[in-house]
Amino acid sequence: MTSETGSFVKEHATQAAIATPSPGISGFSDDPPPINPRNLVWVALAFLVLAVAIAIDDVWLLNFIHVMAGVLWTGIDLFMGFVIGPIMRRSPVAVRRAMVLRLMPKTLFLLPTLAIITGTAGWFHARQIGLLDVPYPAYWWVFAALTIVTVLTVQGFAVLLPANLLVYFEMRKSAPDGARIGRLMRRYVYAVAFQGLMQVAIIVVMARFVTGL
Repeated sequence: MTSETGSFVKEHATQAAIATPSPGISGFSDDPPPINPRNLVWVALAFLVLAVAIAIDDVWLLNFIHVMAGVLWTGIDLFMGFVIGPIMRRSPVAVRRAMVLRLMPKTLFLLPTLAIITGTAGWFHARQIGLLDVPYPAYWWVFAALTIVTVLTVQGFAVLLPANLLVYFEMRKSAPDGARIGRLMRRYVYAVAFQGLMQVAIIVVMARFVTGL
């Protein structure tokens, strides 16, 4: 065997070893994780806490739930829109497939729950402290907050959630349709970017509420 041939074989053997996951790596699995319905228990628990806070009409507790859920929802949306989205758009199909198959089962339960809790707690808290009764022009800030939260929630349930599910189930197939996945991913990336911009807008509005209308 010539030295050139030996170098060629050695180089490709090294690349194959790097590309092939070691069976000894703890927790590694090439099987896509399923959607676990047991996560609905945590969703139900979160809604129960929200219902108790509304029932006892505690100002601090409702404000805490609204702020905490809003911070998580906004942070995840911004991270997905401006970090994960651009990475996925420029990543190979195999990388995108791995990320979607592992992100989707988590975000399917987390983001809709945070969206509902943020908006619901915010509405009841605004009513508690009289924000729904402020006169114009200050009420335009309240109207802006209600509009942005509505847009975020509707887009999340009508665009992002269906796109996520369609991509997830398509990628789980033994022979996924690459063209369909590409179209869905483009829709998803643009929607997530718009979601991120809306989250920045709601931060501006919330900052106005904190400093006074």
